[in-house]
Amino acid sequence: MNKGLLLVRVVVGLLFIGHGLQKTLGWFGGQGLAKWTEDVAKLGLEPASFWAPLE
Repeated sequence: MNKGLLLVRVVVGLLFIGHGLQKTLGWFGGQGLAKWTEDVAKLGLEPASFWAPLE
């Protein structure tokens, strides 16, 4: 495997992991899943507890 491609995949993977931790656990200044569930409910998606983790 090309080392450059491996580096790109690792960096993109770390970005996705960071974004997921923000959204679900509230790390790195994120709002966390509870607040996100409230926001999804405000958008009118019901049941919000089902749709929030899928967003």
